[in-house]
Amino acid sequence: MKRAMVVVCVAATVSIGCATRGSVRRVADDVQTLRAEVGGLRRSQDDLSGRVIELATAVQSARDDTEQVRAKLGGIGAELERLSATIHGAEESLKEVKGALAARVEAPSPPPAPPAPAPAPEPPKAAGRSPESLFAAGLANFRTGEYGQAVIDFLDVVTKYPSQELAATAQFWIGEAYYLQHDYRQALIEFQRAVDWPPPNPKAADALLKTGLCYGQLREAARAQQAWRRVLREFPASPAADAARGLLAGKGGAARPER
Repeated sequence: MKRAMVVVCVAATVSIGCATRGSVRRVADDVQTLRAEVGGLRRSQDDLSGRVIELATAVQSARDDTEQVRAKLGGIGAELERLSATIHGAEESLKEVKGALAARVEAPSPPPAPPAPAPAPEPPKAAGRSPESLFAAGLANFRTGEYGQAVIDFLDVVTKYPSQELAATAQFWIGEAYYLQHDYRQALIEFQRAVDWPPPNPKAADALLKTGLCYGQLREAARAQQAWRRVLREFPASPAADAARGLLAGKGGAARPER
């Protein structure tokens, strides 16, 4: 009897041991399967992370390209505005030239000035009124506010007597006539011609000072200051240099050059 019970116990123990080993194997297989699935999920996650990074890089690149395009468009717009302003200035200058030519054709010739004592003989191309009489007539018209006729008289000096010292001064007063009529763009052109006039040129410093004032009226402060600094550099001892110092220091406008 006792032997039978021992056999039964041994058989039960063996059976339980077999069942436990089978369960362990299944659990181990399940664990291995889960590990494989987890590894697959991690690889998928890494792939997704890489794609997200690529997409983020592409989006940033697209934003950079967009900013570059916007900057280029802004530069093109500014250039168009500058060209429009240049065209407008050229059109205004053309109108002024046409008006001056029309006025020259229609204006009656003023009476000739009395001849200067013992005048020097003029070359054939200078026959007619002397540069002094033309210049004096231009100043007279300028002082009475007849700026259009003054420009015509000064143009006669410039075109008929370009080698005379009065020609450079006449060119300066052409710029003054336009400046007092608030045509600052045309005045700037005329003053620049006076600055570039070959020597002898007694009005170079004054003309350079007035180019700065024209730039100031045209809201181009940097160019105005550049012109005034050039006066100080090239004509440091001139009255125009004193006026330029005051303008650069912000002390007000320059005094008008003496006539």
